[in-house]
Order: sequence, then structure tokens, then C-alpha cells
Amino acid sequence: MISPEFIIFTGPMFGSKTTKLLATVDRYGYQHKVIMAFKPKLDDRYASGDISTHNGGSLKAVTVNSGLDVERHVLGAEEKVDIIAVDEAFMLDGIANSLIKLFQMGKTIVVSSLQLSASCSIFEEVRDMMPFATKIEICPAVCTVTGRNAYYTHKKYDNMSEIEIGGAEIYEPRCWEHHIHMNKLS
Repeated sequence: MISPEFIIFTGPMFGSKTTKLLATVDRYGYQHKVIMAFKPKLDDRYASGDISTHNGGSLKAVTVNSGLDVERHVLGAEEKVDIIAVDEAFMLDGIANSLIKLFQMGKTIVVSSLQLSASCSIFEEVRDMMPFATKIEICPAVCTVTGRNAYYTHKKYDNMSEIEIGGAEIYEPRCWEHHIHMNKLS
């Protein structure tokens, strides 16, 4: 038996996390693995039934509300699923426990997700799955102020909820120096 992998691509908005997820899943496709992809129903940017990148890449996906929904789909599939891909995992309640359970059953897991909110709150679902990861790749974006590596997401507007669905109209990547919640001097 080949050991399963648990791969997490994380970092700020616009760090190409989903692009890396799609490339990884594409490679598994060439290996003739059975892939099942998921995205939160809450994330209706671009296309409702696809995992989509800001640059137009996409993969058909099942929209779900929770980790239990993912488990039900995988375990109820007609064909044995080898690879489980989850985009924007931080939006799914219970996803950490479900993906860990599926990984322990021998499934390879590929996740793309923010790990911090714009206010620098830790997304607990992502934090809880990290100890099980066989690979964690932090994917920096480019700071819109300095052009340096950006590891944090900046929300352009105040008084919004912690999770607000949107793209460049709401968020931009920032380096430490220009992120108000990281550098208290900004």
C-alpha cells in the first residue's frame, strides 16, 4: 500500500493556493486516481459547482456545508475515492475532523485555505488539521503596497463579518509592514 498524503496549501488571498491545489489534483489525474473535489456552498464567487482560481482555472466540485457532508459523499461514492480535494476549507465546520478521519482511512487529502482572517484570527479548522499534514506550503502573494512577499490578507473595509465572500473588491495581500493587525505602528 502506498502511504496517503495530506497536503495543505495556505497563505493569504491571491497567493495561488487554489492554483497549486488544481495542479496537484491534475497530476493525480494522470496517475489514474479517483478524485472527488469539494468547495463550500458559501463560496459562490466565479462558479457555484467549480473550484475556480482568480485567473480562470477550474475543477468540477461538489458544494458542501460541512465536513460531515464531505464524508457522506466520499463514503457513499460508487467508486472508491483515492484523492479528496477541498478548497477554502476554513469555511467548513467540522472539516478538520472529517479530513483527518478520511486520511486515517488511507485517502490522500489536498487542501487550499486561508489560515488567518484579515484580523489575524486563526481559522481553527485549518490549525487542527496541520499536525496531520505530510506537506504544508505557505503561498505568499505580492503586497499591493510594497511588492514584497505578502503573508497576510487586508480587508479594505471596516465593519464586515470575519468571513466575507469576495475578491479584489474587498481584499488585498499585504506584507507585515503594511498589515494593520500585524504591525501595530501602521
